[in-house]
Amino acid sequence: MALTEETVQDKIEVVGDFKHIQVRTATVIKKDGVEISRSFSRHVVAPDADTSGESDDVKAIAAQVHTDAIKTAYAAHLAESNP
Repeated sequence: MALTEETVQDKIEVVGDFKHIQVRTATVIKKDGVEISRSFSRHVVAPDADTSGESDDVKAIAAQVHTDAIKTAYAAHLAESNP
């Protein structure tokens, strides 16, 4: 009886005016190659986030959608929200 654990980013979505990237990570437990458990965790990558620790897929998406215009608009939004 061999148990294995696999972690996979199974969903990456771009949402909202400021193009936040939502990443869902699945942790899959298998017994003799048959899935017996799956759990999820999520995190969000904002336009001002450091993406150096993200997967290549998330980095590529961030490079496309986190334009200078989006980053500037997001910074202005944060400044207005936190006077």
